[in-house]
Amino acid sequence: MNILDDLDKKILKIITRNARIPSKDIAGECGVSRAAVHQRIQRMVEAGVITGSGYSINPKLLGYGACTYIGLKLERGSMYRNVVEELAKIGEVVECHFTTGPYTMLIKLYARDNDHLMDLLNGKIQHIPGVAATETLISLEQSLSREVPIV
Repeated sequence: MNILDDLDKKILKIITRNARIPSKDIAGECGVSRAAVHQRIQRMVEAGVITGSGYSINPKLLGYGACTYIGLKLERGSMYRNVVEELAKIGEVVECHFTTGPYTMLIKLYARDNDHLMDLLNGKIQHIPGVAATETLISLEQSLSREVPIV
């Protein structure tokens, strides 16, 4: 079931390029009223198509120089929800995924430096009940970040 028509998709393409674009500019580009744009965006928010709003923050400028992905192996996959609750208490963890493959979970976190990363790993993550093993991958550079294509 496709809940988006061509106008919705055009609006999405515009706001994914620039989330702060004024409604009047979107309306002008789409050939509709500002009220129509506002109603369309509100409907897409309510339908869960648009899931957030706000600003993206550059972690490096806040002192977080290390972007890290950590594969977690759990004692049992059924421990996932309890481990997620504990990971949620660690502010540096910004993403958590339940995965297939060699890891039960994959998390993304930001650390200030290697010492901070070591503290997060050895002092917090590896002490979470159910975490059997971790594997750390440090991102050297983020080369691409974007939304999925709107077709």
